[in-house]
Amino acid sequence: MYLIKPQPLTQADFADFGDVIETADRSFFMINNNNTQRYHRLSSVELSDPEDRAIISIFRAQKLQMPLQIKMMERHPKGSQAFIPLKQNAFLILVAPAGEPPQPEQLQAFISNGQQGINYHRGVWHHPILCCATQDDFLIVDREGLGNNCDEHFYPEQIMIFLDPDQQLAPSN
Repeated sequence: MYLIKPQPLTQADFADFGDVIETADRSFFMINNNNTQRYHRLSSVELSDPEDRAIISIFRAQKLQMPLQIKMMERHPKGSQAFIPLKQNAFLILVAPAGEPPQPEQLQAFISNGQQGINYHRGVWHHPILCCATQDDFLIVDREGLGNNCDEHFYPEQIMIFLDPDQQLAPSN
């Protein structure tokens, strides 16, 4: 059995999987008659084909019962996918490196502080959205275009993987 414990989300720890979209410790410049701080290019939308388009959607997610048995992971080979919490609630992130379908020991979990969004790089394995509130809304920026952009990997029944947010790891310094 594999038990995955989330760690606090930081750019350094998440860098192999994507970008953390946040203003903390980020540089900015002033715009709009010097009354607005612009935190420029916190992440980039990745698209694989010239005819692809970046689109913006809202996902309304329901909380899943925890600890959660992980039965599948997915990836988007043709574009990045960003999740930005609209209600500033914490949410869970479960990821594994791009490439071959992930082995259980490759899975890593993070928890957003509710003021952080994330942008998965193209091809990074991740679990579908995992909200911590009963119901939550997320602004999504991803790809629209031709071709399949969602690969799914299902774990055999005998592989028992659980995500337990009540077993948080201490923050790293």
